[in-house]
Amino acid sequence: MSNRYYRPDKPVSGKWKKLRDLMIRSDNRICADCCTPDPKWATIGCRCYRSANIGVFICLKCSEVHRSLGAEISKVLSLTLDEWSETDMDSMIQVGGNSYANSIYEAFLPKDYPKPKPDSSNEERTKFIRSKYVSQDFLTPSLRIVSSKLSFQTLESGKELGCSVTSNSSKKNEETGQFLGNLKVKIVRGSNLAVRDMLTSDPYVVLILGQQKAQTTVKKSNLNPVWNEELKFSIPQRYGALKLQVYDHDVLSADDIMGEAEIDLQPMITATMAFGDSELLANMQIGKWLKTSDNALVKDSIVNIVDGKIKQEVLLKLQNVESGEIELELEWMPLDE
Repeated sequence: MSNRYYRPDKPVSGKWKKLRDLMIRSDNRICADCCTPDPKWATIGCRCYRSANIGVFICLKCSEVHRSLGAEISKVLSLTLDEWSETDMDSMIQVGGNSYANSIYEAFLPKDYPKPKPDSSNEERTKFIRSKYVSQDFLTPSLRIVSSKLSFQTLESGKELGCSVTSNSSKKNEETGQFLGNLKVKIVRGSNLAVRDMLTSDPYVVLILGQQKAQTTVKKSNLNPVWNEELKFSIPQRYGALKLQVYDHDVLSADDIMGEAEIDLQPMITATMAFGDSELLANMQIGKWLKTSDNALVKDSIVNIVDGKIKQEVLLKLQNVESGEIELELEWMPLDE
């Protein structure tokens, strides 16, 4: 095992293993700010500063800029040299890595804005990093994140943040305790699904979240079915991926699998906790789930506020099967709805 993620004189804890697993994901193998390969540093951020938990992996040059901002804004740690506290590891794990953090801090990054490159000057890096994390120029001005709204506490949202103000979302979580909210999943359609009978299939979709399970109706003899069916789930404080499976219905034998995929809920939930009451906001993009080689996305999945509702369109390429795509629409629903 590489010693990159732990001190040689210490046993590898469960959290160290999670941090290591997070680091080897493809989006975390490049610097979050300039895309330099093989970053060996991380910046945690300060929960009582407006930047909240930053939680990204960065290169040496960008780490120097972050360190210049001061520890009260950006706490910088080496992945190989520094001691990591339990809180430090929790912060990184809860954010989820570069893609999730950038989906917030770069949600409104203009296409023509010069993001630093590996060979960029220190001036260029400093300008971008200060704009991204300190003045938060890539968020709409009225929604610049404060620590009370963006602490990335999706796994432990009841934990004391050490700040004097808590968001309405956090208060609601404390009152309801068990769940963060509800999720409505609309199974829109499938396309080019695999053949499991003579010339066709009788597909249906199953969704699983922990112990919760729901499924659509069966579409007879259809490789391009249109369901437009809504399934609802309660999202617990500790949630995992939403698992999707497609089956071919058989009368005389066990149903055949027609592919599967996982839906990462963290981009939507992180954006929801960050932006508060969506009914008070105009239509806008608030987050993004990025397509990578590690997930089943056909293209980037955008989290939007649409007429006061938080929605996310998702197009998935089914895994472990010869063909097939599934189109979904997610909608976040507060617990009181």
